[in-house]
Amino acid sequence: MPGIDVHTHLAPLFEDGSAAGVTATPDGRLDVDGHVVGPGGLYAPDQLVAYLDRVGLDAAAVSVPPPFFRQRLDADDAAAWARAVNDGLLAAVGGRERLLPLAYLPLEHPQVALAEYERVRGDGRWAGLCASAGGRSVSLADDALAPLWRALDDDARLLLLHPGSSPDARLAEFYLANLLGNPVETAVAAAQLVFGDVLPAHPRMRVLLVHCGGCLGSVVGRWERGVATDRPGLKPLTESPREAVRRLHVDCLAHDPVLVTQAVELFGPDKLLLGSDWPFPMGIDDPRELIAHLPAELRERVAVDNARAALGI
Repeated sequence: MPGIDVHTHLAPLFEDGSAAGVTATPDGRLDVDGHVVGPGGLYAPDQLVAYLDRVGLDAAAVSVPPPFFRQRLDADDAAAWARAVNDGLLAAVGGRERLLPLAYLPLEHPQVALAEYERVRGDGRWAGLCASAGGRSVSLADDALAPLWRALDDDARLLLLHPGSSPDARLAEFYLANLLGNPVETAVAAAQLVFGDVLPAHPRMRVLLVHCGGCLGSVVGRWERGVATDRPGLKPLTESPREAVRRLHVDCLAHDPVLVTQAVELFGPDKLLLGSDWPFPMGIDDPRELIAHLPAELRERVAVDNARAALGI
């Protein structure tokens, strides 16, 4: 069965091998702010193509992984960094038609994010955008992001939200920053979109949550109850939380078929996509393993039709 993997990663390729705050290591990887970013496949786009061949997929949407978000940069440095990262990702993809790059937007600086989108907006090489879910991004309900949301809505563009670094220091032990922090950060971003009434106001913008929506599936019922009992701080919504989340797309990377089935019911059969998190060890060798229990017609829809619709292909 053919299909598109919407959740894969590559490191940017810099012309001189490095950029401000980033140095090349002897093994060809990059040290970003004192942290060597790996695994090695991140720097080998031909290995990504080989992965697609091995599992029989047509294409992959490609984004830079969170260590390249660098959300602590000030606005001027973040603007320069976003340009360098996006130019570097195009260089890494190198015109390989099966690799569909997503341009990075630094949501911690809304004006910078909008300016970078305007810079890449007319470049047909980009298949969509990516940004940090949670982390140090401003609230996705912040009015400062309204011009960006309008632009993405006007263009009907895909925005993949990938969890950035959790700001919770308690998660330093037991690898919890990834095992718990990432799913929570995704749910935080979704909550801001839902309770900020962002999604129904921008119906053509397509938002994709990786890791099968993180913790979102476990809390939507609680959100419904909060609205029903008029909890403090909530404002009137155009749609209920359960209605609003059906505007979101999610990949299948839940590591549990039960949760994949839940995602079909919660988000809708038209919103589930393939995602592997290649080449990271928290990913999966073939994302179709996670949808193998679904009916054949739905598997085809997830692998092909849903991805094409989300990417606007």
